[in-house]
Amino acid sequence: MITLRKITLENRRSIFNLEVSEDQRRFVASNLSSVASCYVLATNGGHPFPFAIYADEQPVGFVMLAYGITGYEEPSIADYNYCIMRLMIDKQYQNRGYGREAMKKILEFIRTFPAGPAHYCWIPYKPDNVAAKKLYESFGFRDNGEIFNNESITVLRL
Repeated sequence: MITLRKITLENRRSIFNLEVSEDQRRFVASNLSSVASCYVLATNGGHPFPFAIYADEQPVGFVMLAYGITGYEEPSIADYNYCIMRLMIDKQYQNRGYGREAMKKILEFIRTFPAGPAHYCWIPYKPDNVAAKKLYESFGFRDNGEIFNNESITVLRL
């Protein structure tokens, strides 16, 4: 069973050590870098939500969500909407359906509107990340035609 859990003193090192395969590294920042980005967002008025992704009691991935990113140069959809900024499953746990199950849990969490109301969830992704695009589209995300920082923006109405 997939669950989203807070990053704690006890699990942080195992989360920081999770990695994607070599050919996927160009698509996602390290988990340590992502947690540092959460700190920067939080101290500048943002609402980040970093979570460890667990399969039963085993950490298998990481997700970084954010809400209402304002004051930064961001896509037009960013203001007061939720963003799945980072999503990764460790290379040894890929192709087991964990990413799909994690996405279900992520969207369930977002739909509780933990930081405030929103109409959309958006995800930036590299256009050549075909596997990610396929996953997002299977949940109803659609590209809005915007390219920001060389990434396509895909959007889901909540």
